[in-house]
Amino acid sequence: MKETNQAGDHVREQIRHGYTQIAEAGVFVGEGSAAVREELAGGSEPSDCCSGGSCCGPTTIGVDQLAEQIGYTSDELEALPGGANMGLSCGNPTAIAELREGEVVLDLGSGGGFDVFLAGPRVGSSGRAIGIDMTAEMVSKARANIDQYRNATGLDNVEFRLGEIEHLPVADAAVDVVISNCALNLSTDKAAAWSEIFRVLKPGGRVAISDIALLKELPASARSTVEDWVGCVAGAISVDAMHRLLTHHGFEDITLTPKPDYVRAMMDAGDPLYQKLAGLLDSGDPTKYITSLDVVAQRPA
Repeated sequence: MKETNQAGDHVREQIRHGYTQIAEAGVFVGEGSAAVREELAGGSEPSDCCSGGSCCGPTTIGVDQLAEQIGYTSDELEALPGGANMGLSCGNPTAIAELREGEVVLDLGSGGGFDVFLAGPRVGSSGRAIGIDMTAEMVSKARANIDQYRNATGLDNVEFRLGEIEHLPVADAAVDVVISNCALNLSTDKAAAWSEIFRVLKPGGRVAISDIALLKELPASARSTVEDWVGCVAGAISVDAMHRLLTHHGFEDITLTPKPDYVRAMMDAGDPLYQKLAGLLDSGDPTKYITSLDVVAQRPA
């Protein structure tokens, strides 16, 4: 158990380091940090999660272009504070959450605040949108955009907290809706994460999450490459395993909907990690193995 915990801690710190680099450099899909560009130009592979592709955003497609391909509208994107969309999405949880006036919504792995700033106007002045991220630099980046959000919307209903998905800094039964966008796959203890989600939801509360999942097991030839991605596809579990986790933790009305658009966008953009994976698969088609997954479920009333 101690060795397992140490391995999880090591992966978590690598992920935190990768997202710190993104926050500090203001990495956008289509641009990338100078370090990433040098790394790729030199022919070496990205050394940690989010250093140049996959769930952390490719280097060959614009942030708005990617967001529109996975379901966000141009009006939504134009309304965002500058820099909130960092190209880290693999779906659109706010579209499936059916947010209502007065609700408290919690975004896990909120990054620069992308989905929090979209959720805020939907829950209105009587509601609240809270973002949680384990990277201090991401929390700071999101908080820096709150004034712009207030000025644009006239609302003072968003906040960002530092914390881990497995240890949420949120009271019991305090949240109506939990959303997340391509962050749960980064958790090294998904059972603990889902236990926490259940804990913070009010009775009758719901989840609306977009994540990366596996449609079937990757072949052995690809697994070692995937492991090098530290928490991107490497952290994804199967659709069936996702269903078992939710059932085990007491959720009901579970609906899991594969969405191939994200992986197709990565392939069409020539994302280097997905291209490498394609070369290791007999079919040459990662969409047969990997998908973005919409997860909708409810805590019993």
